[in-house]
Amino acid sequence: MGAGIEELQRACDGHVTSATEADAVLGVQPSWVASPASTQEVAALMRVAAEHDLAVLVRGTGTKLAWGNPPKRCDVVLDTRRLDTLVEHAAGDLIVVAGAGRTLERVQQDVGGSSQRLGVDPPRQGTVGGAVASGSTGPLRLRHGAVRDLVIGMTLVRADGVVAHSGGKVVKNVAGYDLGKLLTGSFGTLGVVTEVAFRLHPVPAGQRWVVADVASAQDAQAAVQDMVHSQLMASAVELDWDDGHGRVGVQIEGHADAAAGCADEARDLLGSGATHEERPPGWWDEEPQWTAALLKVTHEIAGLPRLLDAIARSEQASGLRAALRGSPAVGVGLVGLRSNTDSSGDARAGSASGDAGSAGHTGDPSGDGLADAVARFTESLRDDAASFGGSVVLLEAPAGVRERVDPWGPVSGIDLMRAVKAQFDPGRLLAPGRFVGGI
Repeated sequence: MGAGIEELQRACDGHVTSATEADAVLGVQPSWVASPASTQEVAALMRVAAEHDLAVLVRGTGTKLAWGNPPKRCDVVLDTRRLDTLVEHAAGDLIVVAGAGRTLERVQQDVGGSSQRLGVDPPRQGTVGGAVASGSTGPLRLRHGAVRDLVIGMTLVRADGVVAHSGGKVVKNVAGYDLGKLLTGSFGTLGVVTEVAFRLHPVPAGQRWVVADVASAQDAQAAVQDMVHSQLMASAVELDWDDGHGRVGVQIEGHADAAAGCADEARDLLGSGATHEERPPGWWDEEPQWTAALLKVTHEIAGLPRLLDAIARSEQASGLRAALRGSPAVGVGLVGLRSNTDSSGDARAGSASGDAGSAGHTGDPSGDGLADAVARFTESLRDDAASFGGSVVLLEAPAGVRERVDPWGPVSGIDLMRAVKAQFDPGRLLAPGRFVGGI
């Protein structure tokens, strides 16, 4: 890489350093970390990478680097944090254009002064580029849609260093719209996103939250259905579920007086035990507690009880304890796994949602035993995926789990996805192997 490093330095105006152990991605050690500050520098870097056959992995704040497969190889980590630019905020058009390295928190601050917001609110607040690459959303997805629905324009650099543009800054512009959708959720395997144009929404004057306890999977489903089919137009419906019971939270927004009145109606719908709050509950928009693994699940809205039952069966099969937090009204959730002894050290008694002894697993697994348990839980839940009409993706897990179970699981249309990868990145330079099917 002698000549290559000199060219990388020129491409990034000297902002290339030797990688350290902290820069490793799931055990794969890169040689260099490059920090371009513009689309032009990214393009120059990718031209050098293509010329010298250097594999490149894009990194923002690193909040999701442990997701997916380890890269097959990684020579250069492309750090986007110098692409931290507010390109434009057209408040009158409800549009913001930001560099890929700008954090979601800063974007919200950028537009908040105009009483506007970006409806991308995942639990892990990384960068604009990371949110687009992972497709991560949060509670507001029910009101504003998924990330791909909010992206109206994009600037990207192909693996060969060619700069491409998709869409524009006008909400109704459809030119190149499919390209922006294609890169959203592609885990950096098709191109390097450098700028993104998003549609914004006004921040409502009134916000209220209603929370109700649910004692069974059927109660949880009934509460979600009551909200989905009501006339209240909730902005978010969230579920916090652990040990066979949980809480349903509803976010109501609108004019101040109207929001308060609608929240009272939601409380009546959810029953006498529901509470009406001016602030979200403490668990709102947080990942479930996990020490062993974190999974993402999707499900049909009507399949929620079957998902919760499947989680209970998977607990019994693995000897692990599982908790779910997510957005059942859009069919997305996160499942956290931990041992049967929680963080307070109290052993969990056998219960309907998982008795380690009944499954033949005693004590708390660790090391290879923990990896085996996580793999058993994941495979068991996938076996039931057809019943709840969804999928199971392993996001984070201890060492050794990925050798036992594919993090992505079965994926439909994999041949088409491989053909798209071959078209965009024939040399397999961008995060090779990270995505589904080893893409």
